[in-house]
Amino acid sequence: MANYIVEFKNVVIHYELRKYSLCAVNDFSLGLEKGAITALVGESGSGKTTIASSLLACISEPGRVVSGQVIFHDKDKDIDVTSLNEKELNAFRWDKVSMVFQGAQSALNPVIKIFDQFYETLYVHNEYLPKDKRIVLTKAVAREKMVKLLEIVNLDPDRVLDAYPHELSGGMKQRVMIAFSLLCDPDLIILDEPTTALDVITQDFIFSILKKINREMGIAMLLLTHDIAIVSKYADYMGVMYGGRLMEYGTVEDVFEHRYHPYTKGLIDSTPSLVGDLDSLKPIGGNPPDLLNMPKGCRFNPRCSKCFKRCTEEEPQDYNVNGSLVKCFLYDKKEDNK
Repeated sequence: MANYIVEFKNVVIHYELRKYSLCAVNDFSLGLEKGAITALVGESGSGKTTIASSLLACISEPGRVVSGQVIFHDKDKDIDVTSLNEKELNAFRWDKVSMVFQGAQSALNPVIKIFDQFYETLYVHNEYLPKDKRIVLTKAVAREKMVKLLEIVNLDPDRVLDAYPHELSGGMKQRVMIAFSLLCDPDLIILDEPTTALDVITQDFIFSILKKINREMGIAMLLLTHDIAIVSKYADYMGVMYGGRLMEYGTVEDVFEHRYHPYTKGLIDSTPSLVGDLDSLKPIGGNPPDLLNMPKGCRFNPRCSKCFKRCTEEEPQDYNVNGSLVKCFLYDKKEDNK
């Protein structure tokens, strides 16, 4: 626990609808390492964004955490995010954890200059910050701080601060949002598909900046993505989600080398390569699970080539396989897998 900045403990998240309750995340447990980049990968609807949103208590309505804990390990105390009131959440957000949302175009106000958006955000959060982080908030002091942040993300402050969002390219707007996330010196940044709709060169440039921030400033990061290639290049740890459950977790090297879970193997084997033969790709058959009609037993069993009888009857627990956690009966030493 000493090495974790955040721990998700048996978290269950439901979307309470009129006629039924949809379980988007089921019994999710994971520790995020301090100062590391942890990636969560999986198909759309696997629960990546929902579990990350629980860390900021900003799950879209009508979603809510129905059980479990989300613990942030602060320097001198542990904070259970699920128990914070509105005032405490205002103090927690941006100071401890910030988020870069998917699609910077929708996150920036199109009729307000970048400087004014920075200043407004800093003005709102400054009063909630600990005394040692608060600043005497004049526009000159604020601009000085903003200049430093924009230089970190390789943007020209004189041009960007006095520009409207539509005057910036997609990659520039995404870097502005990364600078926003650094505004209150957080300990952890959540990155939700931070390079969606950008070209591959710009993607690589932005992730190089993010890794530099991680290594030089020691800020932990939680990356949510579909892009296996990005994970292999920039992340330290990797969790694979399917149908609201964490199916495999380990270091990036171990997960890519061993691919213990059949779903992990399917994800990696179905990823195109610039140098590989397209004929060698092996897509995962079938469709993602219906969250309202989950299969009995392991939720991946209808699509799994390794499925056997027990998989259709019981939910697998976590098995420790050479340091990786894998939710699969193939690694139950007591099971003959027949």
